[in-house]
Amino acid sequence: MVDETGLDEHLADLAAEGRRSAVPMAAEEIRLRGDRRRRRKRAAQVSGGVLLAAAVAVGGASLVLPGPGPAPSVTDPTPSRSAPAFVPPTPAPGEEYAGETGYVYNATVLADGVRVTVRQLRTERGTAVPTGVVHEVTLSPQTPVEVEQAAGGKPGDMRLGELVDRLRGGPRWVFVLDYDGEGRVQSLREAYWLTAE
Repeated sequence: MVDETGLDEHLADLAAEGRRSAVPMAAEEIRLRGDRRRRRKRAAQVSGGVLLAAAVAVGGASLVLPGPGPAPSVTDPTPSRSAPAFVPPTPAPGEEYAGETGYVYNATVLADGVRVTVRQLRTERGTAVPTGVVHEVTLSPQTPVEVEQAAGGKPGDMRLGELVDRLRGGPRWVFVLDYDGEGRVQSLREAYWLTAE
């Protein structure tokens, strides 16, 4: 058995020695430390508030103040005939795709895809009528295309890369381009049922 009395005495001696060598902090020192902490905390709060106010002021000014004016023209501006701008169609609520009908032509193979020109059409009583909107779009050669007349009268599915030769010339084939909700063309469908005006 361990001598408990010896252990107790030894622990009591250690405690007494620790009390003798340790110097307690003076009350003034404790107050100074607390004041420093409080000042640091207030300074952090004030600087955070100032930064927030500055950010709000700069953001508000950028919204309210006009930007730089248009750059001066080197030559006299000449009036130009403005064509309607192209805006990709968006699917109706509950629909996955929205369609744009138009001639697809002038196909060019690029490093990153196939660029085609689209001359937008609208349908009036089964007849395709030009809207005046013409735009270019670059698509993947793997874009699926439903064809009939463009494939010699045989209905089927092809990839855009297989149709480049047939779409190189001027406007001949009418397609419906299917746009997703992010304005990207997902597929083309030949509109063989339309007669062009």
